[in-house]
Amino acid sequence: METMILTFIILLILVAGMAIGVMMGRKPISGSCGGMSALGMDVACDICKGDPEVCETEQQKAIKAEQKAASLGYDASK
Repeated sequence: METMILTFIILLILVAGMAIGVMMGRKPISGSCGGMSALGMDVACDICKGDPEVCETEQQKAIKAEQKAASLGYDASK
């Protein structure tokens, strides 16, 4: 029984720590292409190899794939 109580207390401490981390509002992780140029670092990432048009086309492909996936179903909660 003591082990269960100790485990529960440790889990509560971990959850509280994660909640404090979220409340602190640290900056989210940025994408490699846009993030590097936003920082003023003109570095080629593995995806675009220094060509910003490749990043734009990859983003458009991702948006189209997301829209296609959304059109495959319907909202049954309404």
